Amino acid sequence: MKFNITGRNINVGDKTEELIIKKLGKLGKFFKEDTVANVTLSTQKDDITIEITIPTKGTIIRAEERSSDLQVSLDLVEEVLERQIRRHRTRLIDRTQSAESFSSLFVEEEESFEDEAEIRIEKVKKFDFKPMSPEEACLQMDLLGHNFFVFKDAETNETCVVYKRKNSSYGLIEPEE
Repeated sequence: MKFNITGRNINVGDKTEELIIKKLGKLGKFFKEDTVANVTLSTQKDDITIEITIPTKGTIIRAEERSSDLQVSLDLVEEVLERQIRRHRTRLIDRTQSAESFSSLFVEEEESFEDEAEIRIEKVKKFDFKPMSPEEACLQMDLLGHNFFVFKDAETNETCVVYKRKNSSYGLIEPEE
């Protein structure tokens, strides 16, 4: 596993890089050697935020944690990532296609666990729509840890939204024709 470490408002020194690689290197057992993990460190007041994004075929595994201590943030983000990775393996729709970025040992491993104010736009994201089924969109939404996910329906070629409901079920919003 390779790491692409960047810092925003923070200087990432050699010792910090070594600490990140040592701590997150444990996740390497889940991925092939050429898989790249993008690690972004940022500071805001006294808090350190670590954001890790691991693009895999057809999905993105992402975690973000914030605390006042780098070590604590690393521990928290590692725990979240490992939980997401394991959950992804148990929900793979097509193991041979979706698991291409994961190591064969990990995919074949037996499962041993179960889990009126002013409007301001603060962040704008752009991404390519990948045609997928609503079930795949729900899986992607869960992996990202979001409450909704916008996608292009593979059957109708329409832009749709899946969202998580309060009773832990899912909803689908489709455009009218």
